[in-house]
Amino acid sequence: MAEIEMYKRSPIEQDLFVRRSKETMRGQVMMFSLMIFMTICSFTFVVAFQQGVEGFTKYMVIPVLFLFAAVQVALQLYYFMHMKDKGHGVPQMFMFTGAVFAFLIPLTFVTIVWW
Repeated sequence: MAEIEMYKRSPIEQDLFVRRSKETMRGQVMMFSLMIFMTICSFTFVVAFQQGVEGFTKYMVIPVLFLFAAVQVALQLYYFMHMKDKGHGVPQMFMFTGAVFAFLIPLTFVTIVWW
């Protein structure tokens, strides 16, 4: 039967590992808090629009909701799907290329129909 070798971290390596883990957790908690805040703001915008609050028209609310949604998707991909880590270049390229095409194709058809 083969023996399994165990690698024990040195105190310096363990300290670096703990520090990086804390930084990662702090970033994820901050981004989660930001996303919760943006979600609450989105619901507030919709409720204010439905209540007929002055200044909350559909021409202001809808673009703001789309902006918040795009920011949240980008943050979730970047932080929670670990796209900020090394070695994710090819999936990033495919995802961003798909996002560009998902934006450009409807824009092209809308432009063609309107002109």
